Amino acid sequence: MPAEYYDIRDERFRRLIHVNARIDTLWSGGRWTEGPAYFAAGRYLIWSDIPNDRILRWDEMNGQVAVFEQPCRNQNGHTVDLQGRMIACEHRGRCVSRYEIDGTRTILADSYAGKRLNSPNDVVVKSDGSIWFTDPSYGIDSDYEGDAAPMEQDGRHVYRIDPAGTVSRVIDDMKQPNGLAFSTDESVLFVADTGRTHFPGCKPKIRRYPLAADGRSLGEGQDFIVCDTGLFDGFRVDAHGNIWSSAGDGVHCYAPDGTLLGKILLDEVVANVCFGGPKRNRLFICATTTLRAIYVNTLGAPVA
Repeated sequence: MPAEYYDIRDERFRRLIHVNARIDTLWSGGRWTEGPAYFAAGRYLIWSDIPNDRILRWDEMNGQVAVFEQPCRNQNGHTVDLQGRMIACEHRGRCVSRYEIDGTRTILADSYAGKRLNSPNDVVVKSDGSIWFTDPSYGIDSDYEGDAAPMEQDGRHVYRIDPAGTVSRVIDDMKQPNGLAFSTDESVLFVADTGRTHFPGCKPKIRRYPLAADGRSLGEGQDFIVCDTGLFDGFRVDAHGNIWSSAGDGVHCYAPDGTLLGKILLDEVVANVCFGGPKRNRLFICATTTLRAIYVNTLGAPVA
């Protein structure tokens, strides 16, 4: 029954879901699905199947799935910029790239301080056009999701690409920064730390960093929420400021104050999510080998 999909921890969660809504499996056959991004103008969703080195495309009008690009340099996270272009994090390319309107590819960032990036993982665009991305080491740790290679940076960090193209480091106190998203008013940047994969003592958490008055730098970060099952990976914020995050047992929903409101339970580890559909009220879920979706009673935060 649909009600079995939900673990309600707080009555506020009931107002954010449709208890009779089922989880739809839109596609299966991946190895590690990631990086969903919804393109409203085309009514389609793209996502990564990282070990298989391909991007897939789901057509909302007919439910068909096709390969969007293969090989794709082991792309991971994606987002859509203010002009509707695709921004991609490339493991094997060790860069953040942009797909232009004419179909050409532009590399936006592949180094910092004269040294190659590790393997950009997830990315978000701020309303001023700046691009913020995480750079853990997963794509250079082995040949499974990229090319094994030595790390050139002094750690795993978070960066900002200015609209003029300048790359700056904005966070340097994390073990393996992963998913990230701004609060609805862009006053806070939330970043997941999956450092437990490499550092056993690292708590599986999302940290919060206040945006400075200049709009380009961040204040001191603090731990915000800790995952009770598995790790937080990718996540999104809805129009009310709630955080919908991937986890080991499904999707966890947190109130703006950090209270766990409830979970959407799945039988696979979830890697990432995004809101989409004409009303932005459908949650698309990349769950290890599958792409799934469920209608919720909230909307994804509006695109600036």
